[in-house]
Amino acid sequence: MDTKVTVKDKVFKKMLSKEVIDARIAELAKQIDQDYEGKELVVLCVLKGAMPFAADLIRKMHLRIRLDFIRLSSYGAGTESSGKIQELVSTGQDLSGKHVLVVEDIVDSGLTLEYLRKDLSSRQVASAAIATLLFKPGNFKGNLAPEYKGFEIANEFVVGFGMDYAEEARQLDSIYQLDEA
Repeated sequence: MDTKVTVKDKVFKKMLSKEVIDARIAELAKQIDQDYEGKELVVLCVLKGAMPFAADLIRKMHLRIRLDFIRLSSYGAGTESSGKIQELVSTGQDLSGKHVLVVEDIVDSGLTLEYLRKDLSSRQVASAAIATLLFKPGNFKGNLAPEYKGFEIANEFVVGFGMDYAEEARQLDSIYQLDEA
C-alpha cells in the first residue's frame, strides 16, 4: 500500500487508510439510522467529491432513503477555496416537507455549507443536516458546524476518497495530505 502518491506536480502522504475510513463511516451510518428512525430521508450528495463517501454511507444505512445530487464548486483547479460558490447542477426534486441529509466530502471554510443551508431553508424542508467525511474546525467561518463529522483535520490540502487536485486522485481509496517536505 502506497504511503506517498504524486498527483500532477505535488507529493501527498497517507493520512487516513481505507480501513479507518470504512470503520468511521459505519459509525456515522449507525448514528444517522438512530436519528432518523421511522422517517424517510433524502440524501443529497454534493458532487463530485462526496460520491464515494455517500455511496459507502448509504450502503451501511438501514433507513428508507431517496438519493439525489447537487454539484457546487468553490475550488476550481486550485488548492484553496476561491470564496465564491458556483452551482453547476441542481436537484430538480421538490424537497419541501422532506428530511434532507446533505453529504459532503469536506467542510473547510463553511461557505458551501452556509450556501446549502440557506438554499434548503428556502425550499422549506422539514429538517436539514450535514454529514461530512472531513471537517477543518480551524478554518471554519460558518455559524453552524456539520451535525455528522467523520474526522476533524488540520488545515491541510487532501486528496483521495473522492477529493481531488485539479480533477485527479479521486479514485484513491485512502486520504492523503499534501507533503510539504
